[in-house]
Amino acid sequence: MTASPSQPASRSLVSTQWLTQHLDAPDIVVVDGSYYLPTQNRNARAEYLAGHIPGAVFFDVEEIADHTTDLPHMLPRPEAFSLAMRQLGIGDGAAIVVYDGTGLFSAARVWWTFKIFGVRDVYVLDGGLPKWKAEGRPLAFGEVRRTPRHFTARFDHGAVASRADVHKALASGSAQVV
Repeated sequence: MTASPSQPASRSLVSTQWLTQHLDAPDIVVVDGSYYLPTQNRNARAEYLAGHIPGAVFFDVEEIADHTTDLPHMLPRPEAFSLAMRQLGIGDGAAIVVYDGTGLFSAARVWWTFKIFGVRDVYVLDGGLPKWKAEGRPLAFGEVRRTPRHFTARFDHGAVASRADVHKALASGSAQVV
């Protein structure tokens, strides 16, 4: 694959150098997908506000989830995901670069969430915010508000199994559960 101004050479990762060169591209949205386990005693939103990649919006893993279940961080319904993306200013056709505050923890989950909802051009920033900072790249502070955009969630039902799907597969022996 050849890298164009709006498309990186990798299918899943972008370098800090590539992102720096394309930070102002109108078709690229940078997303801080930081999330920390409760035992880490860190506040992802507070850390985002205290310093993030310029132009990055904050993807709140706690809020952009299904709140009708007791299980944490379950995928939201497509309509709820579309609404959240519109509010973040992420529209159809955007290329999305996700990073997190540890280098690679929750960014992969946010990447996968975008994939499940039909976003084809989504990438993880190699090394995340720690590498960005270590290289002395610029930071911005406070909340970023983008103009709301139209986002259409195209949920990939074949990529997610429900509890009933898992029970059926176990009973029939048609799949191996890992």
